[in-house]
Amino acid sequence: MPQTPPERPDTRLVRRARKINRVLAQTYPDAGCELDFRDPFELLVATVLSAQTTDRRVNAVTPALFAAYPDAHGLAGAERAAVEEIIRPTGFFRAKTDNLLKLSAALVERYDGQVPGRLKDLVTLPGVGRKTANVVLGNAFDVPGITVDTHFARLVDRFGWVDPAIVKDPVKTEHAVGALFARKDWTMLSHRLIWHGRRRCHARRPACGACPVARWCPAYGIGPTDPEVAAALVTTQGPA
Repeated sequence: MPQTPPERPDTRLVRRARKINRVLAQTYPDAGCELDFRDPFELLVATVLSAQTTDRRVNAVTPALFAAYPDAHGLAGAERAAVEEIIRPTGFFRAKTDNLLKLSAALVERYDGQVPGRLKDLVTLPGVGRKTANVVLGNAFDVPGITVDTHFARLVDRFGWVDPAIVKDPVKTEHAVGALFARKDWTMLSHRLIWHGRRRCHARRPACGACPVARWCPAYGIGPTDPEVAAALVTTQGPA
């Protein structure tokens, strides 16, 4: 039997979503990856380290890590205790060390130490899921991808871009949001929503009264709407 084609998103929803994206592009012209990296391997490692911590904290430890182990070959042969000591400030350092050692060994064994540029290959690596893979593809390989982290999921839920029933499923959320935008816009869309989530649309007290997209947001009012109160909640950078 022929498959039923996927339902096309509502035109009004598409227009509203794209308007929000345009306004966020004007609000955050410098939006981009907040992890420091020089090549795909460094970004992959930094993204793995960023779980359950902040990008700023990761950026504080990666210079020492990459000075000691500049590539997959070096990190694959590293002593566990030495790696643990370097990345300890990022939290969950034992589990992260295990992932990094296995990840590096897999890169050496399967890809001659090079990070593959395809989603289907990246997600087979230890400690790498779709979110991490899309970060690496979008920022190191210029391959469009949607990064569904906690900020992104929170905002698309508040914006009403996805059915509340699927917002806890990152893959379904990724596909639903992807249907609203041209593929070429996916990576920057992810950056803008993540920046907005870190700076204004906070989890507990969103700065609704200082939000540039408030007029198109169904969740407007869940945070302070008074302009002065809301302005005090706005941060100029991601959390420490």
